[in-house]
Amino acid sequence: MIYRAALALILSSAGPALAEDLQLAFPLDCTLGQDCHIQQYMDHDPSSAVQDYRCSGLTYDGHKGTDFALPDLAAMEAGVSVRAAAGGMVKGVRDGMEDGAPLSQVQGRECGNGVVIDNGKGWETQYCHLKRGSLRVTDGQQIAEGDVIGQVGQSGRAAFPHLHLSLRHNGEPVDPFDAGGTDCAAEPSETLWQDTPPYRPGGLIAVGFADHVPTYAAIKAGDAGRETLPTDAAALVIYGYSYGTQKDDILRLRLSGPKGVVIEKDVVMDKPQAQSFRAIGKRMASREWPPGRYTGTATLLRAGRVIDERNGFVTVR
Repeated sequence: MIYRAALALILSSAGPALAEDLQLAFPLDCTLGQDCHIQQYMDHDPSSAVQDYRCSGLTYDGHKGTDFALPDLAAMEAGVSVRAAAGGMVKGVRDGMEDGAPLSQVQGRECGNGVVIDNGKGWETQYCHLKRGSLRVTDGQQIAEGDVIGQVGQSGRAAFPHLHLSLRHNGEPVDPFDAGGTDCAAEPSETLWQDTPPYRPGGLIAVGFADHVPTYAAIKAGDAGRETLPTDAAALVIYGYSYGTQKDDILRLRLSGPKGVVIEKDVVMDKPQAQSFRAIGKRMASREWPPGRYTGTATLLRAGRVIDERNGFVTVR
């Protein structure tokens, strides 16, 4: 399919822009904090250091967009629609790139399968990493806000399934969370969202249960957790899957059952990680685990403050 140079990721510095001509709708069929999350914001630091629009580090050097991530590959395979955040004319389309291809195969095509939309009055939106074969728009097509343009994928330079949404005004990248260029220590004076997504400096993607410590590949695939476990399970394990963690963050894991707390532990994160998981477990000490409902809680703390918490349940029978 036709694909124009407009789909190349632009890494120039951001500048202020007027907001009266454009307001963005949420671009995915998902609910933030439940079945999707913002993995990375735009980088506002012109040096090799990084800083998102709220003075935190949920970004990476030179990142000129917002990454909306799915929890796992299973969610990607099930299909999550990407919708036009603003209407306009399609001016660039690419499809056919494999999801999860090695980086050596995506040189010069880091956006992967994607779409660029000319929103008028100098505005342009770009959608990257869409799932192969999912695109539903064509070059030159006029589309309205909310129209489906494809599905979230992992094509191009993408380590996990997500949508990279970037916004430009007269060719310059603009952060829709802070279009007015507010000092990051303060609330942004101007956003370009119809309903601004709440800021979270990191958080939890999932809490799950197993009878052994799962592999990271199984967690990322979405097939690690179990809803039921047998009473003769060799062990009871709880894991927390997190994003945007920083050094010295604490992941507090707790598993309790019909007879009280089975295991609990504070795990200290030893370095910043875009995504990671930690697990704790207890081997069976008697002939069987008490049957019933078990509750697991994963809490992410930073400098003593809770920044996210998730609960889950597993039935032992």
